[in-house]
Amino acid sequence: MNDIRYPQNNDLRSLVHFCAEKGLIWLDENRMILMHVAALAELRKELINSVGIDQARRILTRMGYASGVRDAELAKKIRSGMSLKDAFVVGPQLHMLEGMVHVTPIELDCDIESGRFYGNFLWENSCEADVHVREYGHAEHPVCWMEIGYASGYTSAFMRRFILFKEVECTATGSNHCRIVGKPVEEWPDAAEHTPYYEADSIVGRMLELRSQVDALRASLERNLPRPNLIGASSGFRHAYTLIDKAAATQVTVLLLGETGVGKERFARALHEMSGRAAGPFVAINCAALPHDLIESELFGVEKGAFTGAQVSRMGKFERADGGTLFLDEIGELPLAAQAKLLRVLQEGEIERLGDERTRKINVRLVAATNVDLQAAVKAGRFRSDLYYRLNVYPVVIPPLRERLSDIPLLIESMLQRFGALHGKRVAGITDKALRALKGYAWPGNIRELENMIERGMILAPQNEWIEIEHLFAGPQDFEAVRHGIDATGNLASEAPGGSEGGIEALCNQVINTGIGLDDLEQVLIQHAVKQSGGNLSGAARLLGITRPQLNYRLKKRESPV
Repeated sequence: MNDIRYPQNNDLRSLVHFCAEKGLIWLDENRMILMHVAALAELRKELINSVGIDQARRILTRMGYASGVRDAELAKKIRSGMSLKDAFVVGPQLHMLEGMVHVTPIELDCDIESGRFYGNFLWENSCEADVHVREYGHAEHPVCWMEIGYASGYTSAFMRRFILFKEVECTATGSNHCRIVGKPVEEWPDAAEHTPYYEADSIVGRMLELRSQVDALRASLERNLPRPNLIGASSGFRHAYTLIDKAAATQVTVLLLGETGVGKERFARALHEMSGRAAGPFVAINCAALPHDLIESELFGVEKGAFTGAQVSRMGKFERADGGTLFLDEIGELPLAAQAKLLRVLQEGEIERLGDERTRKINVRLVAATNVDLQAAVKAGRFRSDLYYRLNVYPVVIPPLRERLSDIPLLIESMLQRFGALHGKRVAGITDKALRALKGYAWPGNIRELENMIERGMILAPQNEWIEIEHLFAGPQDFEAVRHGIDATGNLASEAPGGSEGGIEALCNQVINTGIGLDDLEQVLIQHAVKQSGGNLSGAARLLGITRPQLNYRLKKRESPV
């Protein structure tokens, strides 16, 4: 059951009714409530702080399990005449309708009669992961306990046997999305580690024991914090930080690789501060910002009279960084003559000022950075191969922001504090909808673009109020193609952005009037999404609301001969 498509959820939405006069919300015959995510966050925080993380997980898992069982009963009732697949996906569709998480099926294989089941689902916009990170920062283990309990409860009731789901990826641990896998409990070799969370247990008898686990959790969180000027906990960030941490104790030349705006200079500063050279100077120079005829004098210094206008002798950046660290940003922009001199400095540890015949010994740790492909530059003759091999001893790739989406809330929190102090202004924070828009953005300018956006939001938002989407983006942004509101009968109804009725119908008419075929429309849409995401296929898949494997499938299908 790969490349699964959801059936229309009109049958589910028609079951939702609001009765404001009597204070009731109904999902078919089941009474529901609307709850602030902030309230769920407070409950979660209170449970963890009061009874410990294991007991809190047990309570929330059992709570989700009970909800899943009730929804399975509803699924069997409303789609009894449909295929097994269409009946099963009521659960994921209800989970989305209830606002818990966005679910994308990757693989589903089930048969009630034989008891066979295997499910692989992608989760995005998990409210549990968001509230956990907001209160406790990133975690070492997945934290979507209520949602995983729902998946297990729903599937177990649907299949009439215990199906255990495990969260194998979680945004709270630094991944860009959550992912769950479910199969019969006896097929999990480590099932005994997870089944206790589905069993009732006495809280009072274990409170003192569990309290120590809370202290251990807090201690581990403090231990794992990176340097103050580096913020992040995603897997890509942690990998880059670990490499920097290991290099700090050595004298190895480090080459930082990454797109413009990913924070290469901050990593270089962190490397300097963690090294034995921290008491020495940190000198940074952007090679792309200097005219080519001045680069050598800036790097190596100049003697009086070396050229017209050189009226005094002057030290270069290498001498200024003696005993410390020299950071050469955009090293790929160095002219070939300067590259030859730089290679000699790295090999011999000495420099010559322009116009001087005397050599000077220096003790400098070099950190270089570039956003260009140096191997391609070598092949094109723009960069010396011997210098490239000398610099590439210890490369560190810093991931772009679109690959570390789980770090965005942490970065925003730090930026709000910084810009609040800079501009003498306080805001309540950033709205959930604005945060979702930021996580769905492609970020061609990376962290530097995020800084500019948050600073603009800080300035435009009213004092002590929330930063909203319109405060962040300079131009109009259509982040949600369809919104769901409540019509006059109390049902959820679709409406176009801005509240205009018939927006979807008008869009469909426009597409039909163009005369474009369905296959060609899909291809045009995919190409547009890839362009919007700067060529990043994962970002394009997010824009299209599908998974990366599903996008790859469509691209390959288009390329395959008929």
